[in-house]
Amino acid sequence: MSAPQVIGVVGAGTMGSGIAQLAAQGGARTLLFDAVEGAAAAGVERARAGIVKLVEKGVLFEDAGVIATRLEVAGALEELAPCGLIIEAAPERLEVKHELFAALSHIAPRAVLASNTSSIPITAIARAAADPSRVVGLHFFNPAPLMQLVELIAGLQSSEEALAVARAAGEAMGRRVIEATDGPGFLVNRCNRPFGLEALRLLQEKIADVETIDAIVRAAGFRMGPFELQDLVGIDVGFEVAKSFYELSFGEPRWRPSPLSAQMVDAGRLGRKTGQGWYTYDNGTPHRVADPDAPEPGVPAGVDGPVLISGFLPIADELRALADDAGFTVANEADGAVPWLILECGPPEDDAAPLQGAPRALLCAEGALQALDQGAAAAGFHALSPVGLVELTQTEATADVAAQRTEAFFSALGLPTAWVADAPGLVLGRIIAQVINECAFAVGESIGTAADIDAGMKLGMNYPTGPLAWADEIGLDHIVMVLDGLREEYGEERYRTAPLLRRITAFHEHEHFEHDHGEP
Repeated sequence: MSAPQVIGVVGAGTMGSGIAQLAAQGGARTLLFDAVEGAAAAGVERARAGIVKLVEKGVLFEDAGVIATRLEVAGALEELAPCGLIIEAAPERLEVKHELFAALSHIAPRAVLASNTSSIPITAIARAAADPSRVVGLHFFNPAPLMQLVELIAGLQSSEEALAVARAAGEAMGRRVIEATDGPGFLVNRCNRPFGLEALRLLQEKIADVETIDAIVRAAGFRMGPFELQDLVGIDVGFEVAKSFYELSFGEPRWRPSPLSAQMVDAGRLGRKTGQGWYTYDNGTPHRVADPDAPEPGVPAGVDGPVLISGFLPIADELRALADDAGFTVANEADGAVPWLILECGPPEDDAAPLQGAPRALLCAEGALQALDQGAAAAGFHALSPVGLVELTQTEATADVAAQRTEAFFSALGLPTAWVADAPGLVLGRIIAQVINECAFAVGESIGTAADIDAGMKLGMNYPTGPLAWADEIGLDHIVMVLDGLREEYGEERYRTAPLLRRITAFHEHEHFEHDHGEP
């Protein structure tokens, strides 16, 4: 299927003009319409300026003037009649989209009609069209000229032909096209739901403060922490999206909005646009302190014995290798030497007695430290492979020597640390386990493939790696331990493990998520 030679865009705001720019760059004659007088002309000029910048940066190699000639203002909706594809980028109100799609169906009956909506079901929009089979979703990410992703969404009645036309157009624009089934948030926004919601829950429970949660997440390779991102998007915008998800899912517990968001909206603290959100934005002054440099690795003075690291999870193997590289003597349980520190990375084998004879640190994956140690003197820690920062925790029973040696050990590996309150998975483990779980629900419900989810989360949400590829690296057993620990502690459906994730870990020992489920 070849891309349409004429593409129309309805709505000349930032997103609409960006989509028009992409269409022109892809070689199509592009007609931009907006009902507001002068808006389409301004949108065309904005798109042409964007083209010039990309040519100057060497991103585009075609002459900017030639591309610009393919951009035209449509003075009336009727001028879109020659289009093979019309992309709607109007305000997110269903009645507005119904009016547009009904009109466009008569003006261009042979055109494929695509909505750029990020939150309204495509099936609901399509019912206003004369032929719902000609309606699809084509969801671009902001800013459209720079983000390399577009979601192609099939409504209940979308035809294969219409989907093929829209896919060809997206590919001609140079975007990675991923496929999603119609539903709340489609694919990428759905899979990213826990990134913000679980951070809000951690804050609500005072597991860590805003700055610490964001710093922990950034240390894992994210450009922004969840609260910085909420401030950028707008806390009010995020709250409305959360309410929409919850309503469209008929009360799915994983998607329940946070009362903290409601409180911030009530206070008028909406993020960067109001100068105050989770952070304060004041005349260009940095809203947060810079992240500290990692400590220099090396065995500290006073270490008078080996380090014993037990467990079968990938994190245990990674810590053994890092400890060896830093100069520690890494013992195993059969050596008989008295350890300087014992790290337990996961549950012991059946009927095995707890390791004793030295200060202990327990991986808080299958439960909180309080539940795992039950009044003994261990410290707690958690990290995900590949380790960027190690979170530490303690209870009232934790011995000072256990806390001190645990912190000293990880610093000696060259890893930054952060102290947080006790909980299964602590901060990053809890957020990422929930993200991976949501991705597994999406694959299991045939919303999208593992490969498309990973591509979408990297290109659309700037994840450092795809969540399902990351799950393979972390170890699916580790992820399920955290989810089960949360479910046991809270007793909430919010933390139920996706059936697909449960099946893989239960019946395919050491298998990988993407190996089994669609990575090409």
